[in-house]
Amino acid sequence: MRGIFPICERDFIVSWRNISSDLLPTIVSPLTFFLAFGFGLQGYLSDIEGVPYTMFVVPGLVSMTAVTSAFDHGAWSLWFHRIVQKTINEYRVNPISVYEIVIGKILSGFLLGAIKGIVVAIILLFLINFQTSTGAESALGLLMDYSLVFSHLLFYLLFVFLGSMIFSCVGTMCGTVMDRPEDLNKIQGVVITPLVFLAGLFFPLSSFPSEVLPLIKLLPTTAIFEGARQALLQGRVESQYILELFVYAAVSFILAVIIFQKYIEE
Repeated sequence: MRGIFPICERDFIVSWRNISSDLLPTIVSPLTFFLAFGFGLQGYLSDIEGVPYTMFVVPGLVSMTAVTSAFDHGAWSLWFHRIVQKTINEYRVNPISVYEIVIGKILSGFLLGAIKGIVVAIILLFLINFQTSTGAESALGLLMDYSLVFSHLLFYLLFVFLGSMIFSCVGTMCGTVMDRPEDLNKIQGVVITPLVFLAGLFFPLSSFPSEVLPLIKLLPTTAIFEGARQALLQGRVESQYILELFVYAAVSFILAVIIFQKYIEE
């Protein structure tokens, strides 16, 4: 397993060189959602599950940033290495297994997604603090009110890590089999975006009709966003969501290895 960290380090260093230009589009999307939904609708909404609406959406927006960044990294970095730089052929001559390659890309995708998620979290918490600065509460006070303890954060990071692993594996598969950048954009528009908006990121799952709610709960993004929110704000870990994510992570990892192995052997 010695090849995992060199691959992770290489991808991370290459991406870090462009981090300043990558951060802007990464920040704009969740910031726009927060301003439009968090500030725009809060005056018309009561607390959701005992939480102010702005605090309700923040954990999901941070999780969304991390997992979509993991997908982008997995898809575009592999596509660029394969189509543009042609450096993917180096893996054929180096004594590195496919498992090491995929795990290395998962780790680098998670690290980059985590960094971007932290930046987004700082900005959103600052905006919450600015919004509540005229009152008695602050963002830090709100977090303390919801019993944010270290164990809550660990469980939250577990959901984010599993989600990043799933999306990184899906991105790796897409970057392996798709030759045109237009196809990657289609996946983001047709698959990723609906998964984000249907996962209860901006509203409670109870808003869905009871007939479709079981199906919504089976979406990986529902397990990521809802599970992470419950873990961070309530310290509650729903076993169904954890089990789903482990299953999705295992299946996506196996598929990513099989697809990438098939490409390497061609």
